Amino acid sequence: QDWEQRQEEDTLLIERILLLVRNVLHVPPDPAEEQQGVDGDASVHDRVLWALHISGMDDLLKFLASAQVEQQWALHVLEIISLMFRDQSPEELAALGQGAAGAEHGEDTRELESLRQRELAEKRARALQRPSRHSRFGGSYVLQGLKSIGERDVVFHKG
Repeated sequence: QDWEQRQEEDTLLIERILLLVRNVLHVPPDPAEEQQGVDGDASVHDRVLWALHISGMDDLLKFLASAQVEQQWALHVLEIISLMFRDQSPEELAALGQGAAGAEHGEDTRELESLRQRELAEKRARALQRPSRHSRFGGSYVLQGLKSIGERDVVFHKG
């Protein structure tokens, strides 16, 4: 329902559901149960997250977070999302999203590095082909029409 059509009971129901989801995600892990499972087994927290995903609750949370008219739920949704990611480190999350893109990025980086090395080698070869002798003589010039301290023209020496 649109927010204009909602009754007070509907608003309270939405808030209670969000608080229930928050409280379920807030339950700390039980070390005794976590040790009983196999190493590759999903934790209780991961299974709850999977159940939320299967039920479509994650899509509802994304809608509530992004809809302008649903700003009243923003803090509840923010807290739920932070609890969803509580066991994850930022490095793991960043590496998780890379996948095939990360391998492609690594390949592109290697290709760019090889092109840069080739360009530097060509630049060095061109520099060796140029004559290395450089004239250090800048020259001396006479500025006609401009008088120095005496009555002679100014002589300018360029180093």
